[in-house]
Amino acid sequence: MADQIVDAKGLNCPLPILRTKKAIKEMSAGQVLEIQATDPGSVADFEAFCRTTGNEMLAHRVENGTYVFEIKIA
Repeated sequence: MADQIVDAKGLNCPLPILRTKKAIKEMSAGQVLEIQATDPGSVADFEAFCRTTGNEMLAHRVENGTYVFEIKIA
């Protein structure tokens, strides 16, 4: 269960990442952020984002054309 959800559907790179960064600033370590995006490029973007920031990708799935990412805040 996510502590916060970012709705980035309909947005293209880099907006989903920018919205995610903004949400993370308001969260504490150990909390889980869910991001919902429709941009196919977001898969690679969020994998790279987690590698470079140290946040943990808990899950990634596609639900009805929406990419859903669950990230645990470092």
